[in-house]
Amino acid sequence: MTEKPPLLLLIAAPRGFCAGVDRAILIVNRALDKYGAPVYVRHEIVHNRFVVDGLKAKGAIFVETLDDVPDDAPVVFSAHGVPKAVPAKAETRGLTWLDATCPLVSKVHRQAERLVDAGRHIIFVGHAGHPEVIGTFGQVPAGSMTLVETVADVARLDPPDPHALAFLTQTTLSVDDTAEIVAALHTRFPTIAAPRGEDICYATSNRQAAVKAIAERADMMFVIGAPNSSNSLRLAEVAERNNVPARLIERAGDVDFDWLGSPKIVGITAGASAPEVLVRELVDRLATRFAITEEEVVTATESMVFKLPRTLTENA
Repeated sequence: MTEKPPLLLLIAAPRGFCAGVDRAILIVNRALDKYGAPVYVRHEIVHNRFVVDGLKAKGAIFVETLDDVPDDAPVVFSAHGVPKAVPAKAETRGLTWLDATCPLVSKVHRQAERLVDAGRHIIFVGHAGHPEVIGTFGQVPAGSMTLVETVADVARLDPPDPHALAFLTQTTLSVDDTAEIVAALHTRFPTIAAPRGEDICYATSNRQAAVKAIAERADMMFVIGAPNSSNSLRLAEVAERNNVPARLIERAGDVDFDWLGSPKIVGITAGASAPEVLVRELVDRLATRFAITEEEVVTATESMVFKLPRTLTENA
């Protein structure tokens, strides 16, 4: 029997679930306990197929519009946030609804409202079509916000009043890319108002910092996450930007051993909506070809916890 080649795995810490994802999944589980199946969920509760399939097996039904929710069924809004019109429609229909929007996304929503009330036009840094962007735009009147995705977009801006501007950002962006865009905004519009605090959430920033630390040593990198997960895509981009070839995979079965080749050191991380069980699954898969040694690379410790909606805790 041929001896397996040695492979050191550098496993990022922090990785995987953030407090907002933990809360959103718990809300669906608690709703199933309280109301019984089915519980409807508007949009994927978080962007991870493993998580979504697990909730489906318990009785959650995922839909893209409230029109698909029966009148007598409870509905949960996803962690990414929804436009104001969605809970308003749920109220009109008399639906029982629960909002699983991440509190850090809700904070951006409230900032948007305050800025528009103060007479400022908002430049929003984000990715077109992402549910979080759609939800944030839906907090304020149409025309109150303009989306930019790149530094080039900033150069093309032509606001009605350059002296009455503010900017906000999606919570799951590349820290480095966003810094470049914000710098361009400040250069073009010196009086632009900045958010009270950092909009990119702590979990996104921490996971990107961990990837940078691992990239100093790793030959290659695996990022566990969904292809529609913004924060997971950014982790792979951070690795590549630091000259480490990276692959975004959903499950261990997606590993391409031809691509992997014969590295000495491989980094592993997981996006904020990927559970730890998928990390262990990947380690086990790599252990079929390599003699594995694991090292956890700790760059931050997270202790954030968000409260559940009162309706799920008052009789618990």
